[in-house]
Amino acid sequence: MQIAKVRGTVVSTQKEPSLRGVKLLLLQLVDEAGNLLPKYEVAADSVGAGVDEWVLVSRGSAARQVPGNEQRPLDAAVVAIIDTIHVEDRLIYSKKDQYR
Repeated sequence: MQIAKVRGTVVSTQKEPSLRGVKLLLLQLVDEAGNLLPKYEVAADSVGAGVDEWVLVSRGSAARQVPGNEQRPLDAAVVAIIDTIHVEDRLIYSKKDQYR
C-alpha cells in the first residue's frame, strides 16, 4: 500500500461499462516523511474519500480484492481514509489538524 493525498476527481463520460458508477480520484503520492511527491495516480474510491484527505492506496491485483472490483480493470483502489500517521514517536499527519 501507498500513502497519498486526494488532489481532485476524474470524470469520464465514456468508459469501460464495468466502471460506470465508480468514483475516480486523482491522488498525489506521499513519502514516509509526509512530503508530497511529484507522482500522481488515478484510483477507484471505495471508501468515500474527499479532496485533501490522506488515504491508503492498494495496487495491482490487491486493488481487485475490494468487493465489487473483482471484474473491473483497476490498477489502484483507495481502501482507507487515514486519521493519523506516527513515525518514531513523531506525528506526521493528523486529519483533525488538517482543518485548523
